[in-house]
Amino acid sequence: MAEPSTTDRLDRSAIITLVALSLGILVVANDFTALTVAVPSIEHDLDTTLNRAQWVINGYTVVFGVLIVTGGRLADLFGRRRIFVIGALIFGAFSLLGGFAPNIGLLIAARALMGIGGAMMWPSVLGMVYDIIPKSRSGLAGGLIIGVAGLGNSIGPLLGGILTDTLGWRWIFFVNVPVALLAVLVVLRNVPESKRGSGIRVDYAGIASLSAAVVLVLVALDVGSANTFASPWVLGMIALGVLLLPVFVLIQRRQGDDALVPRRVVASRQFSGALISILLLGSVFFGVLVYVPQYLEKELGWSAFAAGAGLLPMMLTFATVSFAAGPLYHRIGSRLVVGIGAACLTAGVLVIALVIGTGYLPLVPGLVLCGIGVGLYFSAVTTAAVTAVRPEDSSLAGGIVYMGNVAGGSLGLGVNTAIVLAASAFTVGIRNAFRVDAVLGVVGTIVAVALLRSEGSRTRTPS
Repeated sequence: MAEPSTTDRLDRSAIITLVALSLGILVVANDFTALTVAVPSIEHDLDTTLNRAQWVINGYTVVFGVLIVTGGRLADLFGRRRIFVIGALIFGAFSLLGGFAPNIGLLIAARALMGIGGAMMWPSVLGMVYDIIPKSRSGLAGGLIIGVAGLGNSIGPLLGGILTDTLGWRWIFFVNVPVALLAVLVVLRNVPESKRGSGIRVDYAGIASLSAAVVLVLVALDVGSANTFASPWVLGMIALGVLLLPVFVLIQRRQGDDALVPRRVVASRQFSGALISILLLGSVFFGVLVYVPQYLEKELGWSAFAAGAGLLPMMLTFATVSFAAGPLYHRIGSRLVVGIGAACLTAGVLVIALVIGTGYLPLVPGLVLCGIGVGLYFSAVTTAAVTAVRPEDSSLAGGIVYMGNVAGGSLGLGVNTAIVLAASAFTVGIRNAFRVDAVLGVVGTIVAVALLRSEGSRTRTPS
């Protein structure tokens, strides 16, 4: 494949803008993990229980996962720059409120509202980055976004631990404010507004039905993993959430081009293949992310901070490899990069399943394999999905892909938890759960290789 021409080089303004957008991605991704090590301090300072303090993390994750598709659709309809700026201001304002929160109720509310801001920022950033970077180098966009997100996830526990131990957990919130404001100023100065949808109405019924379905399922899975999946409340929420999905599909068919998820997006074989694959492989990644630290804490007696640091072989490899995935995407094609990444992630979780229970060092090769897999797979599959749709739908496509990752991860985590709880011992349960994850990884790899196109980039359908 030919190298990009000089006309495809990024100018100084584009580079400054990409740095600002990367900072936006960094704070949103960092906030998924930074507070994990601060929960005990929050519990103590605000005189609350562990169950309530845990919702400081869960509230952000659930709201973000629920609204990201809506955020993507709004960005495509009303302008990516506008929605990003509104989202960043919401994120920054409620970060400030969270930092000053005098009680756990207000802190949870602030975190949930930060999730709204994050859900507006993330798909807007996806759309703007793919607009800024030339089509011939679209793989770079996926690598940049996923790489920075991986870096944010990786340093989250470390940064959160340092701030909590020195300045206090409230500074985890305060540092978001100047970063969000800087990103807003740079974007307003350097990014022209994207083309907006004309004559299209907001699909309120679609937003309501999809949001309700995702909220019910995610909350049920969260409550079930903390307590029991046999609870009538948990089973009822899951059943109602699943029943709402066909309702959402019917609403989308009736809405046509006004739909939250127009038929033209999901009709793409490449996009659908990427989404199915992500649903399966998201569960593999989430399983490792949650149960390896739990093993380190519960079986090896590590502290929460040390257990978070124990994931660094995976997370730093993930972040590093993501940046290399862009050039590979154009050199050998999306199908190979996605296939190799999915295979490495699957092999990594299988290696961990075989050696778990024998200490930490034997886990490291499996963690590194997972990091290589995640870095190659998620950046390449995101690019394949976003470039499979029309340019005016790219933020929506990015939102759907990320929600697929969160939904697949949450569902897989629920399955993993059920397997762990059913086992005779904790380590045996993790081993059994990771074997199931490896099977899901094999299926996800086959789907990706079968349905994705082989070329490194694709010419988009004209609008």
